[in-house]
Amino acid sequence: MKAFAIFFGMCGMVFGEVRKPNVMVFLVDDMGVMDTSVAFLTDKDGKAKRYPLNDFYRTPSMERLAKQGVRFNQFYAMSVCSPSRISILTGQNAARHGVTNWINPKGNNAGEFGPPKWNWEGLKKGEVTLPGELVKAGYRTIHVGKAHLGATGFEGAEPLNVGFEENVGGAAFGAPGSYFGEKSYGHGTKRKSHAVPHLEEYHGTETFLTEALTREAKKRVAQAVKDEKPFFLHFAHYAVHSPFESDPRFAKNYEGSDKPKNAKAFATLIEGMDKSLGDMLDCFEELGVAENTLVIFLGDNGSDGPLGHQHEVACAAPLRGKKGAHYEGGMRVPMIAAWAKRDESSEVQKGLAIPAGAIQEQVASVEDVFPTVLKVVGAELPEGHVVDGKLLQTLFTGKKDAERKEQFLMHYPHGPHRSHYFTTWRDGDWKVIYHAKPELKAKGGRVQFGGGNYELFNLARDPFEGRNMAAVKSDLLKEMMTEMVSQLEKHGALYPVSESGEELKPKIPGGE
Repeated sequence: MKAFAIFFGMCGMVFGEVRKPNVMVFLVDDMGVMDTSVAFLTDKDGKAKRYPLNDFYRTPSMERLAKQGVRFNQFYAMSVCSPSRISILTGQNAARHGVTNWINPKGNNAGEFGPPKWNWEGLKKGEVTLPGELVKAGYRTIHVGKAHLGATGFEGAEPLNVGFEENVGGAAFGAPGSYFGEKSYGHGTKRKSHAVPHLEEYHGTETFLTEALTREAKKRVAQAVKDEKPFFLHFAHYAVHSPFESDPRFAKNYEGSDKPKNAKAFATLIEGMDKSLGDMLDCFEELGVAENTLVIFLGDNGSDGPLGHQHEVACAAPLRGKKGAHYEGGMRVPMIAAWAKRDESSEVQKGLAIPAGAIQEQVASVEDVFPTVLKVVGAELPEGHVVDGKLLQTLFTGKKDAERKEQFLMHYPHGPHRSHYFTTWRDGDWKVIYHAKPELKAKGGRVQFGGGNYELFNLARDPFEGRNMAAVKSDLLKEMMTEMVSQLEKHGALYPVSESGEELKPKIPGGE
């Protein structure tokens, strides 16, 4: 017999119930694994270990979610945003889908030696995407927030072209014109080319951007539930991307800190994002769908917190590096999976039993979201579409997947940027970094990576990448580089080019 219920509150009045599991992907921009009060890193016994940054940030809603689900301490994303975002929606590694750099809304930003034919235009109409497949499965697909999936004038700039049925706030650019409603989120300012669309209702008010997007997300979820439609909510906050405009709701919490002004503003953006997460969890409860809603919380690249140099230990301490870098701080992101409300009697939760307060140490990445969500809702993988991602169901249950390889490929054939023309390959405990051009001229002088072309780290013994083993592990370096080259070829990767136009493919040391 069909259940019948009535719910009141900010989320609206809803009749009926949703049969299929709902899914919310809650994606935070530029949030690294250390930008939270939740301890993701672990000690030698696999127990959560806190560091000073965990005590600086305030994220009670993330703590709430982590307590009722599983958090990953080795979850990877590409080190810049657009590649990760498209990997989430396609299940493909960036080396395969070709968006290997952040998309400049104004044109091709391959860099001086970047591959001319990389996919700078972004996603196209008709391409296989997660929301597109979920529409076929009967879902209402809702995008709220940052898109950054295609350049201005191209199809991917509009989320409605790539599988979403509703779009609030998504456009070609990645950074908002302003977070302030008083500034109409960039409309009428010098940053009007980055003005966030669809939020005219809040123009001239004191509504911070993070709050405005949250209200819009709640409206659309409530309508989907009222219409008895299962929903896929892709809630992709502009926070915590620059400009580092302090969220006045939380500024007092950091007045006593000795950190720089921008770092304190960044912390308010983190806390505002966290409030949004809590508001969505509360909304699902008000609507009566929390037990039936899977929440996947993650970041799109490493931290861009304004705390120090991108190749040192600062904004992601104790991890080295930040957004755009080839070190762990540039590509390790927070990831939590949980049902919005635990209910062990729920049939849908029995089918995917996520333990409370678990920590998953096995390596996973953004490209795994696509096949995992399709499996959760009972949809088949589309024929003819190559998927690099692997199912996360076993990892969600807190167990180790014995068949899963501990591997991750990050290919960035662009520059100049924080790191230039590099590829990283992780296999087991070892990680190799290859720099196609290890020395380049850049703003502020000459940039040089201490490892020359090669850096090699054992992440089990040296998780903070302090000792480059490339010179003393020559056989292993050759083995790792051989596999890196093989992976790049399998993915159809494009490479930087020399001044003469020759492809700069990785060189295997000691090879032919």
